[in-house]
Amino acid sequence: MSSNKTVPTKMDPSAFLEGIVPDRRKADALELLALFQDETGFDPVMWGPSIVGFGRYHYRYASGREGDFLATGFSPRKANFSIYIMPGYQDYAGLLGDLGKHKCGKSCLYVNKLSDIDLTVLRNLIRTGLSDLNNIWPVTPH
Repeated sequence: MSSNKTVPTKMDPSAFLEGIVPDRRKADALELLALFQDETGFDPVMWGPSIVGFGRYHYRYASGREGDFLATGFSPRKANFSIYIMPGYQDYAGLLGDLGKHKCGKSCLYVNKLSDIDLTVLRNLIRTGLSDLNNIWPVTPH
């Protein structure tokens, strides 16, 4: 059985985000850091080299595959911010309709810059996603 490639690291999330250029992108990343901390109540943890995660959950599928993964978080990719909401965005069409300019993957929301979206809606998505995930697999701070 293979294990997750994306795992928690000892890297400091704040130091990682301080290294982002240009300054406008760094400011958005630091704003996301504060927003996620505020909404989750969890300390940030780096998952792999570029994902800032908040909380974690242990999953076990019917196939027998199991592991731990971040409950929510974001990554400041070059092209856009990837925002992770588990268990995915498929049931959040109403909220996403009010979010603003974005693209969606299965569990990933792509946003170019924070000024493109309504941060109140993003906060609601984070809270709703954590609550829904916790109903499937318990979410813990670490």
